[in-house]
Amino acid sequence: MPNRLAAATSPYLLQHADNPVDWYPWGDEALRRAAAEQRPILLSVGYSACHWCHVMAHESFEDPETAADMNRWFVSVKVDREERPDVDAVYMEAVQALTGRGGWPMTVFLTPDGAPFYAGTYFPKEDRHGMPGFRRVLAAVADAWEQRRGEVEDQAGRLAGTIGRALPVADDLPGTPVLEAAYRALAGAVDTVHGGFGSAPKFPQQPALDFLLRISGEPWAEGAGVIVRDALVAMAAGGIYDQIGGGFARYAVDREWRIPHFEKMLYDNAQLARLYLWAWRESGIEAFRRVATETLEYLLRDLRHPDGAFFSAEDADSEGEEGRFYVWSHTEFHEVAGPEDGPPAAAVFGVTKAGNFEGANHLYRARTPEDVAAERGAAPEEVARAVERTRARLFERRAGRVRPGLDDKVIAGWNGLALRAFAEAGAALGEPRYLDAARSCAAFLLDRLVVDGRLRRSWGKGRVSGVGGFLEDHAAVAVGLLALYAATGEVEWFEAARRLGDEIPARFSDPDGGFFSTGDDAGGLIVRPRDLMDNPSPSGNSLAAEAFLFLALYTGEPAYRDAAEEAVRSGGLLVERYPQGAGHLLGVAHTLGRGPLEVAVVGGEAFDLARVIWERYRPHVAAAPSLDGSESAAVPLLSDRFVAGRTLAYVCRDFVCGLPADGPEALRAQLG
Repeated sequence: MPNRLAAATSPYLLQHADNPVDWYPWGDEALRRAAAEQRPILLSVGYSACHWCHVMAHESFEDPETAADMNRWFVSVKVDREERPDVDAVYMEAVQALTGRGGWPMTVFLTPDGAPFYAGTYFPKEDRHGMPGFRRVLAAVADAWEQRRGEVEDQAGRLAGTIGRALPVADDLPGTPVLEAAYRALAGAVDTVHGGFGSAPKFPQQPALDFLLRISGEPWAEGAGVIVRDALVAMAAGGIYDQIGGGFARYAVDREWRIPHFEKMLYDNAQLARLYLWAWRESGIEAFRRVATETLEYLLRDLRHPDGAFFSAEDADSEGEEGRFYVWSHTEFHEVAGPEDGPPAAAVFGVTKAGNFEGANHLYRARTPEDVAAERGAAPEEVARAVERTRARLFERRAGRVRPGLDDKVIAGWNGLALRAFAEAGAALGEPRYLDAARSCAAFLLDRLVVDGRLRRSWGKGRVSGVGGFLEDHAAVAVGLLALYAATGEVEWFEAARRLGDEIPARFSDPDGGFFSTGDDAGGLIVRPRDLMDNPSPSGNSLAAEAFLFLALYTGEPAYRDAAEEAVRSGGLLVERYPQGAGHLLGVAHTLGRGPLEVAVVGGEAFDLARVIWERYRPHVAAAPSLDGSESAAVPLLSDRFVAGRTLAYVCRDFVCGLPADGPEALRAQLG
């Protein structure tokens, strides 16, 4: 019979609703039972697109004997980390403290009051490869709880005391010396052979790359643009990028970016589409524009709710196998490509009889069409056309396969990232479809995820969840709405962003500086977590800092600027000690340091003139386009700007403006 997860809106929890385990969702009911019966809690955290979560579920949670042990000795709680990032963050810190590493599935044993005392990640059903079998772990933990409870509780108390310790707030904003040191640290971590940072497994680390793109014009960061270019070229050529259908997998298991862990996440693709878009604008590399648009089209095609929001993820698995949807046998590839196009396309995509993934081929750009053409004595254009024809045929064939599982919950914060990507792409590319997609996404969030004035974390199965929005949700949606306002001049998006921004100090303020991850109406955790590190989407505090900065630019209200600076200072020591984990905060700090600009463009041709703003990556510019300045009651930046019969752009810093620009060249000159 279904357990207590049957009423969930999370696809991950619903995947476990028919387990023989007596699962509880995270909440008071589970904690009360654990306290009443003095049983330890077995906390299992994962997400629907996680391959090893599925493996552990099949091996252990669907096994009647394992389930019987869990039901006999523990109160078992299942958590979707995407729905409850607060629970995940607190107990991941415990896992890392106990084991030196982290990951999912995450398995943590807690005292009835929620203090962790033993933890791990994936446990196999039986002893294997030096890992203890899960049933043996269950028995050992249960025995320790019964026979040595005092020792267990002492350890839990010591561990709980180490969780959630906050770095002190910096006295000053990070200045140029700190930003330069961060740049040098990032440059020192670059893989100069294969692009990106570090070795396997390899993650895109979008916030760090965005920071490097922001500073690429600084004299002290001469190599920043090259680092970004090399990383984006390598990822676009690698198997982490879906060469057939567009979109990025979460990470690569190898240093060369060739074989991914196949799940595709909304937050990765939203950030990478935006990063490739602006890298194209700054570099002129046309391939970056192609990757940006293909990634946006992937989101529209495969992750979009019919009413406009975006779903969370696609699974790594289909038909019970990791990567099955994406890989090709040598025979099938050539059958689909045909005898003429197959050989050159196979050479470009690295297709061999031996394969590169469990005997099959996962496609990547092994060689350029130019290299293959030279080898075959053909024209490069002929090879490129063969590759494109093959891509189209493979896409059509693949469309007939069983798709990976879809996590169809709508997460507010991740949709905020997508909203921003589509709004900026619509403005930069002059693409009305992308602006319409951004509008639909924004309307969905405001209509369905705001209940009684309170933003919620997620929506699914036709229902909004009962989990209140976190800091990252409020801030990411606010930033996305501000981008949509800048792109369209439609004041309702600005007003909605301001309402969300105003909720943050009221609900999330940390008396010691910055903001907590959870609202003041959350509870049930042993500590109240703070969100300072990119993981891998921008941290809640860095997004809040950006939202407050732009609200300050549009309104001139000092309280917003103060809040932005406080959020940045709350992570000031983090950016010094671990810049790779605080890329977005570094980017906002750079904007504060260089001096952001307010740009009001008013008049009958305002939207034509405002296109100049979107010609370059200008994350330091708050744009306010208007036909007549009538929205000035909501957006004070527009006040007293309208001159009948003229279209003028006012470029201002701290509401002090230069002479109005009356044409594109004058505006470009003032923007720099």
